[in-house]
Amino acid sequence: MKNVQVNYPGGALDFRSASILAKDIAKKNEVREPTIISWHRQSNQSMSPYFEGGNPDSWWEKFGEGNGGTLEVCVGDEYQFVMTDSQGYETLGEMPLRNLSDDSGNQYLCYTPLLGKTSRKPTPEACTYLDEWTADQF
Repeated sequence: MKNVQVNYPGGALDFRSASILAKDIAKKNEVREPTIISWHRQSNQSMSPYFEGGNPDSWWEKFGEGNGGTLEVCVGDEYQFVMTDSQGYETLGEMPLRNLSDDSGNQYLCYTPLLGKTSRKPTPEACTYLDEWTADQF
């Protein structure tokens, strides 16, 4: 995996600004449609994807490289991003899934074709309780 270091002379960057800068740098390094596979923030040791027990200094990088990452972009001393080129991948379009909450605040993942596009109330036929095993679609 190729590594690129970007020194940012301005003030502190937030995640959004750092990720936009990383994508711009990736484009300059022949990644036509850059997509972030994984990332790490040094100051608070946050990372994505998060893995309980994963070493925050290395897990994100191992995951990114193992899942198609071709370029690591380090933005200052604060952010590291593993990028891949998503050019050539098909786009999914609108997901047939969405999140809804019931009157008690419980969250559900719902299949829109069974629920209907205008319904805002989860039903047992179309929805499943949102827990640690269910992907959040927000």
